[in-house]
Amino acid sequence: MRITVFRRLMADEFGPARAETLSKDHQFSGLGGRTVEQALAAGVPAKEIWQEVCVAFEIPAERR
Repeated sequence: MRITVFRRLMADEFGPARAETLSKDHQFSGLGGRTVEQALAAGVPAKEIWQEVCVAFEIPAERR
């Protein structure tokens, strides 16, 4: 998954402003306590990050 696709999915799910805030501030245990931005900078694949976001926020399967 491309990062641009990931960012679009985040914005579609949470709205642009909240998606940006979540990406910078929310630490995900499934990402080793990192934020989305930290995980992307560390080279974690965007698809893996999206899956963790979906689990953490209980996003229904049809929107994953």
